[in-house]
Amino acid sequence: MRQAMTRDSGAPAQTGTPVLAEQVDQYLTFVLGGEVFAIGILGIKEIIEYTHLTTVPMTPEYVRGVINLRGAVVPVLDLLVRFGKPSSPVTKRTCNIIIEVEAGAGRHDIGIVVDTVNAVLDIPASEIEPAPSFGTHIRTEFICGMAKVNGRFVILLDVDRVLAGEEMRTLVEAGETEAAPAAVGG
Repeated sequence: MRQAMTRDSGAPAQTGTPVLAEQVDQYLTFVLGGEVFAIGILGIKEIIEYTHLTTVPMTPEYVRGVINLRGAVVPVLDLLVRFGKPSSPVTKRTCNIIIEVEAGAGRHDIGIVVDTVNAVLDIPASEIEPAPSFGTHIRTEFICGMAKVNGRFVILLDVDRVLAGEEMRTLVEAGETEAAPAAVGG
């Protein structure tokens, strides 16, 4: 990093931006079906304990249900099922990551069920490869890259693409329909 000396103390003072600094982004890593995935932390709202879900009839198989998150109805997705794999069993380490996704004209919260949350990692851009055109068992439009971390690949997910716009609208509408009877009766 470029440094300058301060007049008063003689100690180095930081000026401007680093010279030839490499972009480093932070990602939350988690496990799904034995594989390590990551999501950029800017899209993550919170991580909560796995709780009872209310199932919603006539939703896709990958929608586990909805939860009440401080008065808001939040659909919860099983990404393994979305990726065409069998669902993982719920354990003590299972949790929901609440993320904000772009859908249509706005942003919406959705939950994703994960087997376990690992850590937040700083991943430099030089350690991220483009999404492969083959070789993974998930559709590549969900992947924004493959990061090399400690000699292993971590799949970086593009959360805004996990659901198509029409699917997200359907989920939001289903959640609102499910919440209406609870609001009237509750």
